[in-house]
Amino acid sequence: MKPGAISDKSFAALERIVGPKRISVDALDLENHAKDMWPRLLIAKQRGQYMGTPPHAVLWPESEREIAAIVRIAIEQKIPITPYAGGSGVCGGAVPISGGISLDMKRMKKMLSVDTVSRQCHVEAGMNGERFERQLQHRGLTFGNFPSSIYCSTVGGWMATRAAGQMSTKYGKADDRVLGLRMVTGRGDIVDTTPNARGHKGPNWTQMILGSEGTFGIICSAKLKLSANPALRVLRGYHFDSVAEGTNAIKVLMQKGLKPAVIRLYDEMDTLLHLFKSSGGDDGEKELSPVSLEKMSQESKFASFIPTLLDKAKSTVFTSLLSTSPSWSPAVDVVASKVAKKGCRMIIGFEGSRIRTEVEAEIARKVVLAVGGEDLGEGPGLDWLKRRYSVSYKMSPVFSNGAFVDTMEVVSTWAQLPDLYRRVRKAIQKHAFVMAHFSHAYQEGCSIYFTFAASADSLEESYALYDQLWSDAMQATCEVGGSISHHHGVGLVRSPYMRDEHRESFRILEALKRTMDPHGIMNPGKLGFKS
Repeated sequence: MKPGAISDKSFAALERIVGPKRISVDALDLENHAKDMWPRLLIAKQRGQYMGTPPHAVLWPESEREIAAIVRIAIEQKIPITPYAGGSGVCGGAVPISGGISLDMKRMKKMLSVDTVSRQCHVEAGMNGERFERQLQHRGLTFGNFPSSIYCSTVGGWMATRAAGQMSTKYGKADDRVLGLRMVTGRGDIVDTTPNARGHKGPNWTQMILGSEGTFGIICSAKLKLSANPALRVLRGYHFDSVAEGTNAIKVLMQKGLKPAVIRLYDEMDTLLHLFKSSGGDDGEKELSPVSLEKMSQESKFASFIPTLLDKAKSTVFTSLLSTSPSWSPAVDVVASKVAKKGCRMIIGFEGSRIRTEVEAEIARKVVLAVGGEDLGEGPGLDWLKRRYSVSYKMSPVFSNGAFVDTMEVVSTWAQLPDLYRRVRKAIQKHAFVMAHFSHAYQEGCSIYFTFAASADSLEESYALYDQLWSDAMQATCEVGGSISHHHGVGLVRSPYMRDEHRESFRILEALKRTMDPHGIMNPGKLGFKS
């Protein structure tokens, strides 16, 4: 029998647990559960080829007891189990590498309890993020986690990857809001990590499970902290002459103790694209025409290219840029520095109680102006709010036009941040068009979110380009001393670099893996584990 295959006896036992309607070996179900939104898989799909190892069966459990029974059967035959939820991950975390069982959590979608007095809830892991937030808001509450994937990601996925929504600077990352988890380990045991009422001593078991991507066990439900719905939201845009000035402004704001809900600084290229996408609609920007661009870039030898670039950008910004040869990247930087006022755009937003929000927003405005920012009014902020989930839907046109696009988020302290930005950007720019923005800020440091794209002539060349790009960027991150991931997780794409980042401390993760998954069946190949 092939590795990961399920014997007739085990299949019958699994079918008795979930019933015949919640287990499938249908080819379409298996294919759908062989992939998530990892761009390396999308490269193959783009060229009409199938990539990935499909599971041997898909199961849809409805309770943690069913999951525990499934795990115990899997232990007997050493059948690998890969948890699957919304399939919105971009790192290959839900992709099986040796078949087995794909455990689809979407039927575990109940809001088990909501305590409006203590502002807590208990929710099953398969709950869709947008539905979860909508149910809370009907009660005057919010979890505060708003990833761009909110319409297709799940609460369990947020826990498994330590997700960070767009307003994490105020509310924290998803893992900052967790009181406890219920999970089934790789031993088949049901574990509750919530401290009891008499206090908590010793290790924080919840934090050890968060971010483990199903390699220790299956997260079944989470007990979470909540906040009141904001009474007021204030958003503004600012302009800075350089990335350095903009990041310094973020640092000053954070170290003064301010807690903006959102703070995002776009580098010159990302600023340019935001101006294109605005199209003069909501933030007062006049639409940039090919003629005006031509005039603004007379000194550039690439001026003849710009009108075509802009004309295409009006309909699909990324498509035209991403299908462009990487050799154009320095030229695009020249254009960006001229068109975007030789600078960068920042969005800052505050929300919460009315009086506090008004005071914080005004203090922030004065601080930003004092460190060199230019107030652009509320238009850019409102435009961002309107479009904040649209990035998840921009990828398809790029792949349809023969290129690929991906994102990479890394993080470091303020002292390391300038070097991290330069080194990683340079590493990516050797292979692809690249832009970046800074978000998810803390008193100690900040995350950088790179977006990059490239194209190659064949599937093999695309794979080689993609893999080399990631290798160079991860190596640059480790050399600077940054962290290789902030909120997308590790999955398959970052797994080879986990030991370089964690070094000797990776042994602790290995010890946890051996203890919680002694048979090596839980999501093999992820988080730096070979099995």
